[in-house]
Amino acid sequence: MTDPQGDVTAPLVPGAEKATPAAPRSPLAVGRKVLALVLLGAIVGGVVAGATLPVSAGVGMAAKLAGDSFEDLPSDLQVPPTPQASYIYANDGKTQITQFWEENRTDVGSDDIAKVMKDAIVAAEDTRFYEHGGMDLKGLVRAFVSNSRGGEVSGASTLTMQYVRNVLKNDETATDEEREAATEVSTGRKLQEIRYAITLEKELNDKEEILRRYLNIAFFGNKAYGVSAAARAYFSTTPDKLTLGQAAMIAGLVKSPYAYDPVNNPEDQALGRRNYVLNAMVGTGAITREEADKAVAEPLGLKPTAATSNCTAVPRTHNSWGFFCDYFLSWWKQQEEFGPTPEDREELLKKGGLRIVTSMDPKLQDQAAAESVRIYDHDDPKAAPLAAVEPGTGKVKALAINRFFSIEPNPGGGNYPNTVNQFVAGSDDSAGYQFGSTFKLFVLLAALENGFPLDAGYVTRSPFRTIYSDGGPTACGGFWCPSNADKTYQDGYQNMWTGFGKSSNTYFIKLQQEVGVTKAVEMAKRLGIQFRNQQDADLAAKPSGWGAFTLGVSATTPLDMANAYATLAADGKYCKPTPVVSITDSTGAVSDAAATVAKPECRQELDKDVARAATDAGRCVVGQQPTFGSCPNGTSPELSGLVGRPVSGKSGSSDNYATESFIAFTPQLAIAGIAANPDNPTDIVGLAAQDQVIRSIGTLLHDALKGQPVKDFPAPSEKISFRSGSAASPQLPPAPRTTKSPSSED
Repeated sequence: MTDPQGDVTAPLVPGAEKATPAAPRSPLAVGRKVLALVLLGAIVGGVVAGATLPVSAGVGMAAKLAGDSFEDLPSDLQVPPTPQASYIYANDGKTQITQFWEENRTDVGSDDIAKVMKDAIVAAEDTRFYEHGGMDLKGLVRAFVSNSRGGEVSGASTLTMQYVRNVLKNDETATDEEREAATEVSTGRKLQEIRYAITLEKELNDKEEILRRYLNIAFFGNKAYGVSAAARAYFSTTPDKLTLGQAAMIAGLVKSPYAYDPVNNPEDQALGRRNYVLNAMVGTGAITREEADKAVAEPLGLKPTAATSNCTAVPRTHNSWGFFCDYFLSWWKQQEEFGPTPEDREELLKKGGLRIVTSMDPKLQDQAAAESVRIYDHDDPKAAPLAAVEPGTGKVKALAINRFFSIEPNPGGGNYPNTVNQFVAGSDDSAGYQFGSTFKLFVLLAALENGFPLDAGYVTRSPFRTIYSDGGPTACGGFWCPSNADKTYQDGYQNMWTGFGKSSNTYFIKLQQEVGVTKAVEMAKRLGIQFRNQQDADLAAKPSGWGAFTLGVSATTPLDMANAYATLAADGKYCKPTPVVSITDSTGAVSDAAATVAKPECRQELDKDVARAATDAGRCVVGQQPTFGSCPNGTSPELSGLVGRPVSGKSGSSDNYATESFIAFTPQLAIAGIAANPDNPTDIVGLAAQDQVIRSIGTLLHDALKGQPVKDFPAPSEKISFRSGSAASPQLPPAPRTTKSPSSED
């Protein structure tokens, strides 16, 4: 008998139609029926009790049941779907990332089960399977005689009856008492099993289907539910490729899964049981004596695969996949289409038998992890999280960091080298990092959207007296008075092209004052920036005095920033980040809920010309030229040579170079990265770390896009580029553009 554990999902009702009432029977027929039932009850009672009850007691119980009529017992077995493992794949649909299960089971079709496996289970559990109609009366009599003579106690359950018992004991719609009753030692339970089994055989009229169902529901020990999991658990193969010896061993396990499991027990018991099954197969005519002897001479040949689940079960050779998996799981639990609570949604993932193709590019993910480790080793307290997003879809292609995704304790405590914290995509516990001047994008976009052209110019000097009140170390006369890191390089006349390219603090603070910080903060929210830190969230709710916003003092994550910049690459179309491409059930069907959540959630958030203008300004940063004019000496000219195709982006440093960040994008891919200490913001990474981040991102873009068409960015219009095209633009006279070399930025 099998011993599966766990729960199941909502019930299905195959063959739920009730049988047409039979015509009235003659008194003689009724008498024969009662007599047969009394005999059956006596046998069943003896079998159940191991022949310890006198036959008269069995007859008495059966007579009582006969008085109620055997045919009054429920006959239509409600068959809920068994819990199925869900498999998570990379974007190629072939590379398995991990699996989620509560019971390690994957149902397979009859054609996917080797014939020797079917023959072996019949020989081991029910040699008359193809002859009876659900109840084997001869088997019951034989078991009764054996038990009454003191032989091996046998339950005489057919495979169909065992299947019924497994269904009943795992029915999640039943009460605990009803599930316990499915395995109680009683004549009533046995008769009910027989009733269900007979009806099921009549309705299905297909022995192969009953075998398939049994082999998919049976427990085989070693966390293996169903023959597919068993084939993998013991031999790292699939059920259609099982050899004779392997099939016989697996079939022998169901008699006592825990005792015969050769992975967690000595092999001799499983070996003896396997040989018993091989001999039984000779008896059924499934194999010859010669075939049996050959298989008996073989060792078990175990090649076990450990049954693992969840994100910590990713392959050891691709440990970084765990961080993407963790992001996927967090995303999944937020999808209301999959259940009313996060717990319900996770339960569906563990039981639903889903096949989920994610957006993760395994090659890019592995390379991003390698680049992160190039910046800082695994055991360095500093970290280099990297995120890659596909513009126009929001598909997250990679999430990497120089940590091991593991729950193993760390030598000195803390979060390195092992962690399961979501330092790349962010969470309630991980607000992110200060991304510095990359936030100037939101001021730039707000200005462009409100009629300021790219050549809107200002002359600013350090220190710059702002309109924002401040009593701190950078205050002058009660107002905030910030400076540029390199006055020669960043002071003086700048427009959007040069100010963005050289990352002039004073220029962007002046621009923020003109357009309004509230509009800049709102722009960040529109492009997906989440203010997870409570202090940042409070400032974002009432931002009118938040002068330092444009300098990137708010914490955010590489994923948020990569996706915000990807909006520019997609011509202003914002897409909510997503880790999935498709979701199908065990039959290959796509539910309405799955279709909804797998579809990219996009909207045209920016006017195309606004997005193109911001992209144009970003080309000044990376050593390329805008559509109109020129902007030499951007902060990160080396990126252009690394990528080798049209690219745009922005660099960023937080105060005193505590963090160093960079974001770059092409029409096909956006990548954001940062050097920081997630546990100690005061641990300075230094300006040199930015060069390492730039190098890694440039390398990733180059390699990821190798072989793909070279695409250029659409040009912005002259109207949005020059002040003559907009009456709202500041009317300042043109001035020569500076050509000094960069040294640093804030």
